[in-house]
Amino acid sequence: GSSAAKEQRIRLGAEELLEGRLGFAPYTQGDRRLGWLLTFSPSSWEDEDTGKIYSCVDLYFVSQDGSTFKVKYKFPPYFYAATKEKTELEVEAYLRRRYEGEIADIEIIEKEDLDLKNHLSGLKRKYLKIQFDTVQQLMRVRSDLMHVVEKNEEERDAVDAFESIYGVKRVERPQDYINCIIDLREYDVPYHVRFAIDNDVRSGQWYNVGVSGSDVLLQRREDLLQRAEVHVCAFDIETTKLPLKFPDAEYDSVMMISYMIDGQGYLIINRECVGEDIEDLEYTPKPEFEGHFRVKNVADEVGLLKAWFSHMQEVKPGIYVTYNGDFFDWPFLEKRAAHHGIKMNEEIGFQCDSNQGECRAKFSCHLDCFAWVKRDSYLPQGSQGLKAVTKAKLGYDPLEVNPEDMVRFAMEQPQTMASYSVSDAVATYYLYMTYVHPFIFSLATIIPMSPDEVLRKGSGTLCEMLLMVQAFQANIICPNKHQADLEKFYNNRLVESETYIGGHVECLETGVFRSDLPTKFQLEPSAFEQLIENLDRDLQYAIAVEGKLDIDSVTNYDEVKDAIKQKLVSLRDHPTREECPLIYHLDVAAMYPNIILTNRLQPPSIVTDVDCTACDFNRPGKNCLRTLEWVWRGETYTAKKSDYHHIKRQIESEMIQTGGVTSSKPFLDLSKPEHLLKLKDRLKKYCQKAYKRVVDKPITEVREAGICMRENSFYVDTVRSFRDRRYEYKGLNKTWKGKLSEAKASGNSIKIQEAQDMVVLYDSLQLAHKCILNSFYGYVMRKGARWYSMEMAGVVTYTGAKIIQNARLLVDKIGRPLELDTDGIWCVLPGSFPENFTFKTKAEKKLTISYPCVMLNVDVARTNTNDQYQTLKDPVSKLYTTNSECSIEFEVDGPYK
Repeated sequence: GSSAAKEQRIRLGAEELLEGRLGFAPYTQGDRRLGWLLTFSPSSWEDEDTGKIYSCVDLYFVSQDGSTFKVKYKFPPYFYAATKEKTELEVEAYLRRRYEGEIADIEIIEKEDLDLKNHLSGLKRKYLKIQFDTVQQLMRVRSDLMHVVEKNEEERDAVDAFESIYGVKRVERPQDYINCIIDLREYDVPYHVRFAIDNDVRSGQWYNVGVSGSDVLLQRREDLLQRAEVHVCAFDIETTKLPLKFPDAEYDSVMMISYMIDGQGYLIINRECVGEDIEDLEYTPKPEFEGHFRVKNVADEVGLLKAWFSHMQEVKPGIYVTYNGDFFDWPFLEKRAAHHGIKMNEEIGFQCDSNQGECRAKFSCHLDCFAWVKRDSYLPQGSQGLKAVTKAKLGYDPLEVNPEDMVRFAMEQPQTMASYSVSDAVATYYLYMTYVHPFIFSLATIIPMSPDEVLRKGSGTLCEMLLMVQAFQANIICPNKHQADLEKFYNNRLVESETYIGGHVECLETGVFRSDLPTKFQLEPSAFEQLIENLDRDLQYAIAVEGKLDIDSVTNYDEVKDAIKQKLVSLRDHPTREECPLIYHLDVAAMYPNIILTNRLQPPSIVTDVDCTACDFNRPGKNCLRTLEWVWRGETYTAKKSDYHHIKRQIESEMIQTGGVTSSKPFLDLSKPEHLLKLKDRLKKYCQKAYKRVVDKPITEVREAGICMRENSFYVDTVRSFRDRRYEYKGLNKTWKGKLSEAKASGNSIKIQEAQDMVVLYDSLQLAHKCILNSFYGYVMRKGARWYSMEMAGVVTYTGAKIIQNARLLVDKIGRPLELDTDGIWCVLPGSFPENFTFKTKAEKKLTISYPCVMLNVDVARTNTNDQYQTLKDPVSKLYTTNSECSIEFEVDGPYK
């Protein structure tokens, strides 16, 4: 083979050796095994007989007894190409000839394409699925075909223009088959993600693993829910530093390294920097966070690094945990080891990637708790240091030493310094075990990425992954990443930027409000009159819709109604009053996701008249189109369209300076992004000269978006399943809170501890799910999102703003609103305003309602219920059922003190 292949072979051999030494021996024959998938990463595999190299995915498993093994799963990488209609076979034959030896196979398959006109009638689109032996081949052919597609697009526009003028159709000639490729799809999905989606394989799940020849058989064990006992090592290093400077690995050295493996602490001391030998020590900040440390004193830094590496090789942790280790601990260790001629990569398999700013290994996870804190902990920016997080999440005050004193303390008060050093390792270990571990591995079971990526990627990327899984299962082809249309005009002027008006936030009153400070109220009697009139309607709604009970089964309906009415009448008759207030926060539960679910909003559902005209369901009196409003906001250049085209023609005939003094090239030879940069610069200068300003004042206008109620519902289904998953965790959190108070009553310390752990766990799970759930809305406006839609984002925020403003109108009349945020209202109501009431039923069931909540929810349901929600009942005859949907509901927090 070529020298590249030789290099690859050598690298593969070295990898195998290292992984074998660190416990991941390849499992290639023998009985089938049970394994918990820890992580997976792309790799390659050599066929012994032919010497050919193939791409594969390495899967790293942990057995029930804690031992580890790996398997290589062969999987051909692929992407899709779309061709002009009825040219699939010719293009396939052409590609096979042109890329002989590169392409392994081509299949023609049908996929649902949601951009295809009239696809709801069952029309599918044919794609060529082009498969390869290796990812490198895929990259080569892909970049080749990308240029072809771009060129074809430009030519197609020209041909269409030609045909529309002369009315002559061209006939394709054989050498033109390359021109029939009009689109590539799913060409930028990372290989290991592609593998995980297509084979439904996820980290954090148990599998029966069997091997026959070079094939791997995986069978998921749904019945096993406990996580495997994987070795976890949380570590933290203390280094020397110059006064008032940050440690620098060029000349600073490691003083001590403290680490915890599965609850047992270790500390290695570098005696060059530490004044005396350290004895074994204990640091247990809380009874449940035990820390017993065995100490090893070594002569110098080399000894320290070697001792740590050899201990790691002996224990073979599957997960390394740090706090900000991506940025500090790992790069520092790598540099110091290199300084002493040790390659960290060859010792324990970890390598720092300075471009990505992370440190990763193929077979072990490195989970940096700082990444979890930033994305999932909902802690404010200022309290994301380890000390603040320890206080907030683990509930104790950690030891602190001023960084400027550390080097001196190590010499003068080594014992103090040692116990400080281990405190960070203890905090990191227990923070990880309590919060990060359960969260990352519960997400990894649904997101097709390795735990390292589940931890580090933005929540928008995680949403996209979930959507791609759903799309694959529904046989939908994924759209390509969104690229902004850079030449948009509005009112005959080029648009500089456009967006939508977001949520409505307003602070109405400032001051100190407490439930024990009397407050003046000026109420509107007419509003209370209205509430009294609607009382029956409101209470019946609460019983039937919220409580899902039969009105006849309620035994004390009249008592409750009279009690509320009495309070409302007295408020109506004495509208000016001063009394102690009730401070409430009325907010809509999971507002944006519920607006999406109620209105069946999804990017592919946003349709125009063009889409509807082509559709089979487009009949008079149709109820499958729902129109909702949103507010568009745009800024335009001052120059007119004619000016713009004039400048464009002028610049296209020029030579443009590129870099050096002498080097210049024709404008048309530049890349597209460069074109636009130069053109916009020129346009700005022109506007400044001719109109004395570059952009006009922003324009806003209310627009209507058409939403198709029959579109394939994969996006909405993804959001719904994720929301329900979060509600499940919230429910479990409540259950365990109940169990906690029972345990406290019985005084059983073991039970109390267990219940406390579970409350913490479910609370962190539901919070983290909240983070991703709310990203489904933000995702549709993300740069380069596959499912992009400004209209959808605009509809969601505008609908939300209207709900809050309507609620505010009512609160204005019956109390004082203090502040509006995007999904709720802070307000004070008079102390005598009706609050909570309990309905009793014949079946001994109780239903407690909060009256302020009910009166708002009836209004929301009246204005926001979607009566056109359609669900596909019979895919063959295309039968839909229509029902009403409204999951947007206020919930009450309060009254506050």
